[in-house]
Amino acid sequence: MSPNFQLDYASLDKFRWKNLAPPPGFSNRQPTSSAKHPAKKADKVAASYTALKEKRAWDLAISPAKSLPMQAFMLYMSGGGVQIFSMGIVFMLLLTPFKNIAGMNAAFAPFAPASSNSTSWNTLPLQKLVYVVCNLLTLAVGLWKCRSMGLLPTGTGDWLAFETRSQPPEISF
Repeated sequence: MSPNFQLDYASLDKFRWKNLAPPPGFSNRQPTSSAKHPAKKADKVAASYTALKEKRAWDLAISPAKSLPMQAFMLYMSGGGVQIFSMGIVFMLLLTPFKNIAGMNAAFAPFAPASSNSTSWNTLPLQKLVYVVCNLLTLAVGLWKCRSMGLLPTGTGDWLAFETRSQPPEISF
């Protein structure tokens, strides 16, 4: 047997809740100036939308730099030896910046202003420059890890095959 529950809203004291403040962000004021000038309201909405798109473009521009601490931690945890796990992480660090830079125009297309070509190199140039710099920073971390693992020829002993020897003085004529 299930009991029947009913709520009688008519019995609630309606005037008791009138003295409460409105919740945060809520305003029950009637719009006065924007109702008289709908063009101004549309301009404000367009300006705020443009500002939001620019903010999102900046978020995308610095996103490779935001992932650097996690990638550095992964490199630290992979060790200094040449193993399959560490090579996979290094390969990812070396390949990802090139893929990101190649697809940069497509990544920034949703944030381009409506009046411009979304796939042009001239739209959002500062954000794209920061994006390239952050990706090059990721590439530099990958190259540093390659150097620390001994995969890059940085010492003089790595270039001995290309060194020419002169004739010893005992044999010279």
